[in-house]
Amino acid sequence: MMVGSTAKALRIAGLSKAYAPARGRAVQAVRDFALELAPGEFVTLLGPSGCGKTTVLRCLAGLEDLDAGEISIGGARIEALAPHRRRIGLVFQSYALFPHLSVFENAAYSLRLRRAPEAEVCGAVDAALAAVDLAGLGARMPGELSGGQQQRVAVARQLVMKPDLLLFDEPLSNLDARLRVQVRAELRRLQRALGITALYVTHDQDEAMSLSDRIAVMRAGRIEQVGTPREVYARPASLFVAGFVGKANALPAHAAACPGGTTAISILGHAARRATIAGEPAGACIALLRPEAIHLAGPGGDGIDGAIEEIEYLGDRIEYRVRAGGALVAVVEPALLRAVALAEGARVRLAPVAEAIHLLPPEPG
Repeated sequence: MMVGSTAKALRIAGLSKAYAPARGRAVQAVRDFALELAPGEFVTLLGPSGCGKTTVLRCLAGLEDLDAGEISIGGARIEALAPHRRRIGLVFQSYALFPHLSVFENAAYSLRLRRAPEAEVCGAVDAALAAVDLAGLGARMPGELSGGQQQRVAVARQLVMKPDLLLFDEPLSNLDARLRVQVRAELRRLQRALGITALYVTHDQDEAMSLSDRIAVMRAGRIEQVGTPREVYARPASLFVAGFVGKANALPAHAAACPGGTTAISILGHAARRATIAGEPAGACIALLRPEAIHLAGPGGDGIDGAIEEIEYLGDRIEYRVRAGGALVAVVEPALLRAVALAEGARVRLAPVAEAIHLLPPEPG
């Protein structure tokens, strides 16, 4: 059952949703939300709890009424349709499998409710289980399956309805860390094989980075930035995005355009130069530096002088907090890279990778 040939685009425009007044005022969960997904694209809504990402999913599925906005799938408006007429599949956080029903009957549940003919049920379920690589396991019970297999059953139950769009509401949050990594790899492989358009909700940045074609970072009911995982990580649009998607050093800086299409950047007294990036600020600004984009060397020479205040050993990597120029700078390096271990209090030199410096305008406060 390949869905890619019929995958459809999703368009959300001006979506707003407020909930009933709490203590005399309405709670605005989502405001003027706009997003477009290409056919077969996997996009993740990423953000902290309460930012509105699950509300967007519920509005798409028809579980919440919109206050304003439009939703189109394949060019057809759906916001006024009843949930069962929207051709949208929703995979819940808990998978919501019935423990007393076999894999086959779990996948067939929606078709049974519609009193579909037995031949249609068997054909659709067999095709859906084959699509998620569970052919031959229809007689098993959910408790006999791994976490990844249970997730695939939940997806198969949606595929039997031939959806135009698959929604995922934090489906990995109940798994332990090791299983979560395994299952998310299975999920991404499955979505690519099916070619179906998918919108995924999570607050876990690792999930968003590993699964997504693009990420939409949300804050207070709105999208703060949309881009590929690399764009969002390397060129965050704001300090909020930089801090939510990984760790970042935000350091006071000054930037000036130079001949030859380059920019001179001064950070804590250290001068760096790299190619100019269109639209970046000049003058007083904020230099964002990821901890892994700073080389740590002995004292003396070119760089920013500092002293190590804290060292955190994390197995595969070591994180240092270095006091330099009045700022506390985080630096990360592979744990086995350094032959002679550094100690707290040691004097060091920080050398930022110029090409990794991202400039933002100053923010109030």
